[in-house]
Amino acid sequence: MISSFTQRHDGERLSGVYGGGGPDRATAVLLHGAGNGSKERLTPVGEEFAGRGCGVLALDFSGHGESTGELRELSLRRRFEQAVAVIDARVPAEGPLILVGFSMSGQTVADLVRHYGERVTAIGLCSPAVYAAEAWDVPFGSGNSRFSAILRTPDSWRGAPALDALRAYEGRAVLAVPGHDEVIPSDVTEAVQDALTARSQYTRLDIPDAPHRLGLWFHDHADDRREFVDALLVEGWTATRAWMAKQLPAGRTVATTRFLSGGWSSQMRALTLDDGSDLVLRSFVKPFFRHHAPGLLNREASILTLLAGQDGIPAPELLAVDATVEHSDHPSLLMSRLPGRVRVDEEDLVQRLDLLAAQLVRIHRVVPDERPRAYQAWTSPEQVRVPDGALWERAVDVIRREPPSYEGVFLHRDFHPGNVLFTDDLRISGVVDWVETSWGPADLDVAHCSTALALLHGPEHGLGFRDRYEAQGGRRLADGTDHLYWRLLDSLAYAPDAGKLAGPWRELGRTELTPAVLGERLEAYVDGLLQRYA
Repeated sequence: MISSFTQRHDGERLSGVYGGGGPDRATAVLLHGAGNGSKERLTPVGEEFAGRGCGVLALDFSGHGESTGELRELSLRRRFEQAVAVIDARVPAEGPLILVGFSMSGQTVADLVRHYGERVTAIGLCSPAVYAAEAWDVPFGSGNSRFSAILRTPDSWRGAPALDALRAYEGRAVLAVPGHDEVIPSDVTEAVQDALTARSQYTRLDIPDAPHRLGLWFHDHADDRREFVDALLVEGWTATRAWMAKQLPAGRTVATTRFLSGGWSSQMRALTLDDGSDLVLRSFVKPFFRHHAPGLLNREASILTLLAGQDGIPAPELLAVDATVEHSDHPSLLMSRLPGRVRVDEEDLVQRLDLLAAQLVRIHRVVPDERPRAYQAWTSPEQVRVPDGALWERAVDVIRREPPSYEGVFLHRDFHPGNVLFTDDLRISGVVDWVETSWGPADLDVAHCSTALALLHGPEHGLGFRDRYEAQGGRRLADGTDHLYWRLLDSLAYAPDAGKLAGPWRELGRTELTPAVLGERLEAYVDGLLQRYA
């Protein structure tokens, strides 16, 4: 039975409802949005959870509903503290939590995920918002408040700590996206999705006819409400585990699993078997890559088969692939695990850059019996989004032409430090991520690695990678503006949000690589290319 309660906290009286569930059942914590949001409009969602045997807890934040206090005095920090106070008072200690946040409470859910850790078994984010770090402790105020000024600052949310919290979360996650969100920019929604697909058991629930206020929508649309709750309560990865068990060597079982840092397009898990041997499971969870998985994973499977007979290219051994999700929850590929680790630090950098260049030269010497597909450009003059300014206009003008002629070679197409493994004695022990393998100009592989080096280690290292490649005996590259075309075709694909590449790098310890730092490095790199080759 769900009943009402009031709780004193920080001089205010918070109104809430709680009930249902049992000692071993999860409690669904429902958190309303800003403005005139309240627990009342979430009653049907709470009843849906209670009907499945879950506990239910909902509250009115101060200044909302039946709670006391002034809305203008509320802040993101105080919302978090009020939620913690109510959860700690009503939910048994160590009891599992399902956190559901609407709009502004997307931020609150992320704060609670960081606070409660493994107690959080599932999160549901409905039209979620995230905010810049400097907004967390600022009262909302009214009119032209400081909080409003922070929100109006273009792209202030891009470095939101909430995104890092969601990126580290490994439980069940459902992102509910309305078809007509007049409040939350689509870039914010995509950033939240990118964060959730890094590690969580992720599902995206699109509701085409719904507006931003999904709490009201669920109140009046029972089918969508039930689908949302069903998605939160289903156990993830069941089919994948069953499929994977059938692919293991005879008599072997998986003893432990852990995430591998450094992935961006897919989730990577290290599997240690009961005999101590190691495998890697690659799964496409992001909707874009899931959609393109049949081509990507089948291509990787064929390339790994090809490279099994190549000297000097340490690639994984293919065990199995399910690119069309016939047997697993997500498109997946199972392969051997190579020794070594990804290096994105600054130690031994010069030696590592020479090793990278030499390895790329060896890749370009592969002569396959059957050519892979022709390369695909990752941006175009029509698609590119760059900051205002003469520099960027000039850079985009460079790629407003037909591609230069070239002599095709075997391309990795996504060769950069994040896809190369090094041993402790500074040898390359693995090259991974072969889903984009193509046929095209060697300049394009050099360009892609150069962009990554410029962002990761500084513009001068990106500008100098061509020289290292040629010094190792690489293919003849284009001259002047032809080479500039390939370099800018790659680097402009990362404007204006160069920071999207850095999530895995930050996981690996490069926390100083903020969006601002990466934006400055990209601009300096593009300027350097124009000065050198234009």
